Amino acid sequence: MDRRTWLIIVAIIVVLTFGFGFRLYMMGRDISAENGGQTSSSGVATIGGPFDLVDQNGKARTEQDFRGEYMLVYFGYTYCPDVCPTELQAMSNAMDILPADIAKKVQPIFISVDPERDTVAAMADYVPHFHPRLLGLTGTLEQTTAAAKAYRVYYSKAFEEGEPKDSDTYLVDHSSFIYFMGPNGAYIRHFNYGETPEKIAEGIEKVVSNQG
Repeated sequence: MDRRTWLIIVAIIVVLTFGFGFRLYMMGRDISAENGGQTSSSGVATIGGPFDLVDQNGKARTEQDFRGEYMLVYFGYTYCPDVCPTELQAMSNAMDILPADIAKKVQPIFISVDPERDTVAAMADYVPHFHPRLLGLTGTLEQTTAAAKAYRVYYSKAFEEGEPKDSDTYLVDHSSFIYFMGPNGAYIRHFNYGETPEKIAEGIEKVVSNQG
């Protein structure tokens, strides 16, 4: 083998090796970005965790109350004009589509990102419009902030131009995902905004049926 041929082979190996390594690097960046920049040592998304909140009946609730159950979790707020009602309705319809034996293993949960307005009374007025088993959770600003952080939820108050910052008519910009959590509290998957109730139910049923 002459020197020219050898150099060509070496160059090809270098290019292929660099390309494969760069692809792995970019895949890692994509996963990290999707999970809010957080991954566990096993590469599994670090979504979910402890929370200490109160439901629409005034009962204190923590994540431990739902051990042994699947959780379907959505973060939003009662003053939301369109996105939250749409997603909560999709979540509720999915619960109704599920076979009864699977639906009973799943607890739908709505967690507020606007506790200043979403009092226990406000949640009690709001959640009955959706599913009879839907739990609405709120708390202090510190408590809801901690819950949102655990689930990598983005949210921020949005005021119209010229609107005073002490106004109570603000909107809240927020990420919109329905999180599906396992009986041990571990993240299984999420459903994107606009997912149909049928697709949500299908995704839930597939997991629960396979896990028994």
